[in-house]
Amino acid sequence: MDNLNTHVPGALYETFPPEKAKALWNRFTFVYTPKHGSWLNMAEIELNVLSSQCLTRRIDDREVLRREVTAWQKHRDNKNAKVNWQFTTENARIKLKRLYPTLDG
Repeated sequence: MDNLNTHVPGALYETFPPEKAKALWNRFTFVYTPKHGSWLNMAEIELNVLSSQCLTRRIDDREVLRREVTAWQKHRDNKNAKVNWQFTTENARIKLKRLYPTLDG
């Protein structure tokens, strides 16, 4: 689960009566992804591209949806589409200093 502000136990209590929220809360084990996980950011970018290029209309049939997404995916793969990720290792070492130890001779 990502760290979206709605992905917290309190969101259940805002949506459901307390007893239902508690019952749901007891069913889940929350495992959060790193806040600065570049792979997650890239996945979200790609899902946004999928949504804007392929899913801009209502698709009622699951099989049609599967075919549409598969065709979109093949097109992206054939195009060799990539995410232009600009967060470099050097930037990470500055911004996330405590997570990137350095080897000092």
